[in-house]
Amino acid sequence: MVKIYVAGHRGMVGGAILRQLQARQAAGADLQLITRTSAELDLTDQAAVQAFFAAERPDQVVLAAARVGGIHANNSYPAQFIYENLMMAANVIHAAHGHDVQRLLQLGSSCIYPKHAPQPMAEDALLTGTLEPTNEPYAIAKIAGIKLCESYNRQHGRDYRSVMPTNLYGPGDNFHPENSHVLPALIRRFDAAARAGDGSVAIWGTGTPRREFLHVDDMAEASLFVLDLDQEIYQRETSPMLSHINVGSGQDISILELAQMVADVVGFTGEIVTNPDQPDGAPRKLMDVSRLARLGWQARISLRAGIEETYRWYLSQDEASLRSK
Repeated sequence: MVKIYVAGHRGMVGGAILRQLQARQAAGADLQLITRTSAELDLTDQAAVQAFFAAERPDQVVLAAARVGGIHANNSYPAQFIYENLMMAANVIHAAHGHDVQRLLQLGSSCIYPKHAPQPMAEDALLTGTLEPTNEPYAIAKIAGIKLCESYNRQHGRDYRSVMPTNLYGPGDNFHPENSHVLPALIRRFDAAARAGDGSVAIWGTGTPRREFLHVDDMAEASLFVLDLDQEIYQRETSPMLSHINVGSGQDISILELAQMVADVVGFTGEIVTNPDQPDGAPRKLMDVSRLARLGWQARISLRAGIEETYRWYLSQDEASLRSK
């Protein structure tokens, strides 16, 4: 039996990974899945994390827990974003090593790359330039997570891996009116406008920045694909100090085009107005996913189909549950 601890199982990505692991269980895989809510285990508390690992002794760890949010949240709470994400990474990775967990997968973010990184962004763009200011604290914490994994691998012979997803979306996303990412924010805004019969909807920025999006079920599948790779195969495609792997669809879309697609899905027929007074963020963020493709994985859920599914999930939720996310 393999005991797998999924940290962050109530989040969008952690939940999707847990569902896929549960499907493996149902198909006969000999797995024991370990989870804890944030109320049960505060991952920023080193002593609590150490006690948890001592008691549970997992064989593998998936570190999907994180403090996350969009531009507004990152600008409003930079101290929380850097502190909590640094502490979670340091505590979990160090405790995993201390309790002889040989294999761990850490989930990061495409914001680790410089604001003006060559497009598409390859893994070797890491630490080659200045980060996007609006999410620098979060990015620094995720870079530290990569380097923690690499350092324990180099010094102690561990097999700790990192995957860097592009912008994720899907069932379980955060639709909070202030703290959500762009795609769920657009779904909420256009749905409300369609219901109210509004004639126009304003979107932040100029609408010209280009973004890549990946459905959370694709991300979960890719994460487990990387976790399951033989160590020799993983090391053949990576290097000791450049060990992370990008995960994305390999296709991007402008924010205005995305808004038009969301409007069409939800049935909003009014005007879409840009607001250049609000920040755009990075001009373009497209991942180079050739490393993962060479290993044998590629995304399969189209953006349109994924948005339609996410909107159906959104409509199935009550307002109280959405606001609590």
